[in-house]
Amino acid sequence: MELTELVKALEDTFSANFVTYYRAHVAHVNTKGRNFYQDHKLLKKIYEYLQEQIDPLAEKLRTCGALMPNTLTVVCETSPIADEATEGASTMLLQLVLDSVLSLMDCYHKLRREADAVEYTDISNMADEAIGRLAKYKWQLEATIGEPLTAVTGSPFNIF
Repeated sequence: MELTELVKALEDTFSANFVTYYRAHVAHVNTKGRNFYQDHKLLKKIYEYLQEQIDPLAEKLRTCGALMPNTLTVVCETSPIADEATEGASTMLLQLVLDSVLSLMDCYHKLRREADAVEYTDISNMADEAIGRLAKYKWQLEATIGEPLTAVTGSPFNIF
């Protein structure tokens, strides 16, 4: 059974999760303004969830015979989410986290397809659970932001 595509999808998802985790954590610490308390709490909930996913994703890599990326350089190079500065007003920070969450959801969708292709049900189930959780964060971020910032994203996202 060929696991090459599954391992690649796991590596991409691991790295995208790590970059999204870091971006959400930076946004959490650096947010300010009138809605500080609510934004701070939402971003904390998101980054804590993403942090909890680091070990399970790494362990799934090991079950496929691969290693967890061993440097931040490798994580940044393999992540489909660019390592860019997380800065700006609170709405901009929320939008940057939302953009990363959307990209991470795409990674989990691909991971699910690759896991299904080689009948790794445990990885497929993990991906499904993550997609559901991230969809909730997507909704919460969109509701908090209000109108999408098309200047940041180019166009409003509609993933469903």
